[in-house]
Amino acid sequence: MTSLYLHIPFCARKCPYCDFFSTDRHSPALLAEYVERLLQQLNLAAASGMWEGPLTTVFFGGGTPSLLTPAQVGRILQAAAARFGFVAGCEISLEANPGTLSPQSLAGYRAAGVNRLSLGAQSLDDQALAQLGRIHSTAEIRQAVAWSRAAGFDNLGLDLIYARPGQSPADLEREIAAFLALEPDHLSCYGLSVEEETPYHDLQRRGGLALPDEQSYARQFTLLHDDLDAAGFHHYEISNYARPGRECRHNLGYWRRQGCLALGAGAHAFDPAGWGRRLTVPGDLAAYGQVLGTGRDPLVELERFDRAGAMAETLYLGLRTAEGIDDRDFAARFGTSLATHFATAIARTGSHLRHEAGRWTFDLSGWLIFDHLILPFL
Repeated sequence: MTSLYLHIPFCARKCPYCDFFSTDRHSPALLAEYVERLLQQLNLAAASGMWEGPLTTVFFGGGTPSLLTPAQVGRILQAAAARFGFVAGCEISLEANPGTLSPQSLAGYRAAGVNRLSLGAQSLDDQALAQLGRIHSTAEIRQAVAWSRAAGFDNLGLDLIYARPGQSPADLEREIAAFLALEPDHLSCYGLSVEEETPYHDLQRRGGLALPDEQSYARQFTLLHDDLDAAGFHHYEISNYARPGRECRHNLGYWRRQGCLALGAGAHAFDPAGWGRRLTVPGDLAAYGQVLGTGRDPLVELERFDRAGAMAETLYLGLRTAEGIDDRDFAARFGTSLATHFATAIARTGSHLRHEAGRWTFDLSGWLIFDHLILPFL
């Protein structure tokens, strides 16, 4: 099984908290040239014989993929279908900034084959949106949702950033209610973090950015779970909630260590052969074009796993999810039981790690301190 990820590293404006590879310097000509490069890399990947079709999911991420025209998205999808084929019901996702959309563009994306839309709303508070450096307003978010439904998108996700400076649990509860009123099918909820080499990092270092303390963060994390669970959402991964059957299949493939071909500068791929290896396309637009200009695929190996590394990563990724790790799958893959190989690490998790019906999962409080609990397994 293979998925396809396409990184579109262009934004209308770079957000101050974002450390993904992207740039706000672009033009229609540059975007058109980039699409040609993506198609060239796609052809090279198909010719290599390393990636098998048909594709189970396709994901346009970024950056802001909705800066591409529907015609450009359609060309890429047609080429991917011709080279690899799509499974029946292939999930085709596109991330979009509400401030870049129109009824016409949304209808065009849907006609091109996109069947899942992920809107980077981040907040339904105009002051917070300004603080986060977003280019859209709450009114534009609501309008984008209405336009998306009218265009035929029946699988619609929204992103929410919480634990923002000055945000109280009461503020978050009001915002959750506002998000639910938009009737999304999926919610990705991320606590605001400060990454190095971002404007937010510089601001925090100068004392100009104060995030909620650990106790407030924990309360907001739990509040999200309780309110969304009560609204019928399945908390299927630490940061992700979905209506039944609306889980993001592309991201589930990541957490299950399934194969993923990646195209575009800054993209990351996973080859599951052997114990697995991770590959990347360096985040450099000029280098991306230069390498492709020589007829070579710019994907380079980032990490190759041995058996121990593959076991550790299987736990790191699988225990992030509600489905967890299946005993039989783990034993079949690695020739040992999880309980035996990780006995010492399991003992250190206390009651947070549950073993029920042949599956290992963390409880909610275990997810809250996931980074601490997972360390003994790595």
